[in-house]
Amino acid sequence: MVLLVMKFGGTSVADVDHIRNVARHVKREVDAGNQCAVVVSAMAGQTNQLIEWTREAARLHDTREYDSVVASGEQVTSGLLAIILQDMGISSRSWLGWQVPIKTDSAHGSARIQEIPNSQFVDRVRGGEVGVVAGFQGISEENRITTFGRGGSDTSAVALAAALNADRCDIYTDVDGVYTSDPRIVQKAQRLDRISYEEMLEMASLGAKVLQTRSVEMAMVHNVRIQVRSSFENPEELEPATEGTWTGSGTLVCDEDEIVEKQIVSGIAYTKDEAKVTLLKVADKPGVAASVFGPLADASINVDMIVQNVSDDGNYTDLTFTVMSNDLDKTIKVIEAARSEIGYSDVKGSTDVVKVSIIGVGMRSHAGVAAKMFQALAEKGINIQAITTSEIKVSILIDSAYTELAVRTLHSLYDLDAE
Repeated sequence: MVLLVMKFGGTSVADVDHIRNVARHVKREVDAGNQCAVVVSAMAGQTNQLIEWTREAARLHDTREYDSVVASGEQVTSGLLAIILQDMGISSRSWLGWQVPIKTDSAHGSARIQEIPNSQFVDRVRGGEVGVVAGFQGISEENRITTFGRGGSDTSAVALAAALNADRCDIYTDVDGVYTSDPRIVQKAQRLDRISYEEMLEMASLGAKVLQTRSVEMAMVHNVRIQVRSSFENPEELEPATEGTWTGSGTLVCDEDEIVEKQIVSGIAYTKDEAKVTLLKVADKPGVAASVFGPLADASINVDMIVQNVSDDGNYTDLTFTVMSNDLDKTIKVIEAARSEIGYSDVKGSTDVVKVSIIGVGMRSHAGVAAKMFQALAEKGINIQAITTSEIKVSILIDSAYTELAVRTLHSLYDLDAE
């Protein structure tokens, strides 16, 4: 017997027919004798509609009431799935976040899970009843509904898997696994059988949309094995989960020790949500960086890449950094407000840039990976505007016009093309 948490996203529960297909996936596991908790998102597009209604009601609204409204989409889906499972003769009931309970802090709209205590929910799932949980939501210390931000149902699923000590957390989505790059750009991209938590975390934060970053962080901390699968495969043709095995379907996100052969580079990711800000002729003196990045931190603006070019005489520097593109206008305003303190001649911002990254745990033990990357891009005439690195990734900032060329070049360079 295996204890599974199964999560289904918005496209997987788009209407009643899709929810019926989800129920068939659950039935396959129940018929095999497995215990199941199921986490569901709202129907595709429903959360966007609920958000729009809150904005129509009032541009500046109480975030506690916002959470109350947007959490309702998952309530509908969880109830419908429980009804269909019951109609199939499967013992099941729906649970809202506060009923489980999933206890969170009070950061409405982006709450963080603090605890999922042993409760009636845990006892019922372990007793063989299928618990269908509304994802994306919990309950604060003030007894108010909270939500976790977009993609938060992934976090709900991993948290429940940790609380239940589940054998695995299966994330069902509209793709059949994690690929070496975006198949829409790289036709030869191949599905990975396994990927480490660290690699998946980097890929999720650098543009891959398969899993939410917070869910991967939580999985790594609690050692929850995640299997990314497609909900659109025929449920009856898939093998049910068995103890200690991987079904061979989709991609398994697991500890690095479970991966026997580690590639130097496992994937190429990119994100177009970057904006570049350049301050010209900043006085090169102690404390100038603090005068720039301190106000940005106070305004809750995250800075990523930073490049500093000092003039020949050593008196001035040009300072370039990146922020999220939707923070560009706010960033310019903050920098302009602090102009007298910083001291610069001009500030420029642009969004015609893209961040491209190579990711792989094998980079730890191989020298020259970055140099190989830089040489290949130079041969293609692609100029690198900024660079950041970690143990297992190298990210570069380039002109957005070269996105596809850069991604395809690097995918071939590191032998990721499918044969």
